[in-house]
Amino acid sequence: MPVPLFHRDLGGAGRPPLVILHGLLGSSRNWQTAGRDLAAHYHVHALDARNHGGSPHAEPMDYPAMAADVLAWLDAQGLARVTLLGHSMGGKTAMLLACRQPERVGRLIVVDIAPKPYRWVSHREEFAAMNELDLVTLGSRAEAEARFEARVPDWAMRKFLVTNLERAPAGGWRWLVNLPVITAALATLEDNPLAAVDRYARPADFIVGGRSAYVEPGDHAGIREHFPAARIDVLPDCGHNPHMEAREAFVAGLRTV
Repeated sequence: MPVPLFHRDLGGAGRPPLVILHGLLGSSRNWQTAGRDLAAHYHVHALDARNHGGSPHAEPMDYPAMAADVLAWLDAQGLARVTLLGHSMGGKTAMLLACRQPERVGRLIVVDIAPKPYRWVSHREEFAAMNELDLVTLGSRAEAEARFEARVPDWAMRKFLVTNLERAPAGGWRWLVNLPVITAALATLEDNPLAAVDRYARPADFIVGGRSAYVEPGDHAGIREHFPAARIDVLPDCGHNPHMEAREAFVAGLRTV
């Protein structure tokens, strides 16, 4: 059963619709700056996936369910066809929706992810750190970052993880994401969402961070197997988040899409 997704309208009313799907543990909030830049060319809508941001907490947590949520959102908004942009986990959702409902996606944009399984040791450590955090004794986000340090050596990742902490109405802290459900679904989310027969023949742009390990040259053939019209663009001076790390180049590239 689809859930009603929270979304942010980032501007550009009257222009062609662009729908943005964020990555794992992210939210539409991560796309506000790039989204507003893109609003010069598109009417930009940034969605929160189920169990993330302002969207409902629900099971299952898998790609068919998330794609169904997006399709239901498109129907509710009266959007027959859109440019669909997905980053990381959102990119996998976007790929699946484009392959299964190609008439709804005029153009696909996938940011730093490929149609293949991922098994990141770092994900296990990050989720372990989040699940181990004692919210009862937590005083601040800065304190949470300090507690994460043993398991999560990357400073930027610790900063990112604590964006999912919010003040509880009764005091103290709580997770904004549905941490138990996402943790249980991690292996599913790391898997390839596509079947061997899935194809999307319309234009598809894969934007890759040159310093990211998520999409390697050896993955290009697999991308084109499912997306025969794919264009693969590498932004050399950024990692997994080109929309943040190389925002001007990222936005400039999408102007030509």
